[in-house]
Amino acid sequence: MMGSLYDEATRGYYAQRAAEYDDWWLGTGLFAQRDRPGWNEEVATLVAMVSRIPPVEVLDVACGTGFLTRHLRGEVVALDQSTEMLAIAAERLHPPSRVVCGEALPLPFLDGQFDLLFTSHLYGHLQAGEREQFLAEARRVAADLLIVESALRNDVAPEGWEERTLNDGSRHRIYKRHFRAEELAQELGGGTVLFDGRWFVVVAA
Repeated sequence: MMGSLYDEATRGYYAQRAAEYDDWWLGTGLFAQRDRPGWNEEVATLVAMVSRIPPVEVLDVACGTGFLTRHLRGEVVALDQSTEMLAIAAERLHPPSRVVCGEALPLPFLDGQFDLLFTSHLYGHLQAGEREQFLAEARRVAADLLIVESALRNDVAPEGWEERTLNDGSRHRIYKRHFRAEELAQELGGGTVLFDGRWFVVVAA
């Protein structure tokens, strides 16, 4: 049976992290001291790729602060379960784009309502069972799927529970997977690898 992806502790983590979430993208805050060679270049590549997606009806699931969402063209619906994240995303998006507070399982939309379902760094947080449910929902509401995820590197585990520390010093346990691009494409049932970097992979299906 489908239901919420996150328990209350995880929801609290994302609510608390909203104000500092973009530090991860921008290399500021706690991320300023991290050694991430090539990170800024790959983020710029992602932004350019998203900007080139044709203007269609797009659903961005787990849009977060809208860091990438704002570069999508066309009629964009940005979905997230966190009102704190959506408050930031709403400042970045302009009509006809809009934000919706809701869950990914099930998606609160009609069959075939969108041309494209876009999601960045959600799929890697889904556990067994949730992944299959999410893909079924994605294919129900949209014709095409595009996933941005974290690349598997030698210094990270393919999957497991990670400890995350926020600016206030609080610590949180979050489930996370990292992907090789071709393996993610196969998992999606035969996707196309659009980007295979040190930090990010992008697959269309």
